Amino acid sequence: MKKMKAYANFDDYLKDQSPKNQVIIRALRKFVKRVEPGLGEAVKWGNGCWVSKNGPVAYVYSDTGYVQFGFFNGSSLKDPRGLLEGEGRYVRHIKVRDRSGTGMGSPISSGCQEAQRNPSPVFYLFFYSPQQS
Repeated sequence: MKKMKAYANFDDYLKDQSPKNQVIIRALRKFVKRVEPGLGEAVKWGNGCWVSKNGPVAYVYSDTGYVQFGFFNGSSLKDPRGLLEGEGRYVRHIKVRDRSGTGMGSPISSGCQEAQRNPSPVFYLFFYSPQQS
C-alpha cells in the first residue's frame, strides 16, 4: 500500500503538484481567500485544505488531469446547478480541469457574482446552504 505523502504546509503541498495543477490550485486559493478570508490553510490526509475553527471546510486534491475542489459536508449542500460529484456519505467535489474553471463566467465564479448581490458569503449561498427538509 502506497504511503500518504506528508507536507509541512499548504505551500509545500502546492510546490509538489504538476505545473498545470499548480495554476488551478493557485486560482482556487485566491478564490477562497476572496470569499472566505477567515478560513485557514492546512494539509490534511495529504491534500490542501481550508479549515475553520470547527474543522475542515474545503479541500483540493490534485490528480493527473484535474484538481478536485471539494467540500467535507458536501452531501448536505444545495446543488441547484448539479455541479457536485460524489456518492459518499459526506464529501462532494467539483473537477476543475483548467484555470478557466475558476475565472469569470465559471460555475464557481457565478457564486461570487451572486454574493455581490446578497450579503451572505458565497460559500453559504452557492455551496453551503443546508438542504430544506
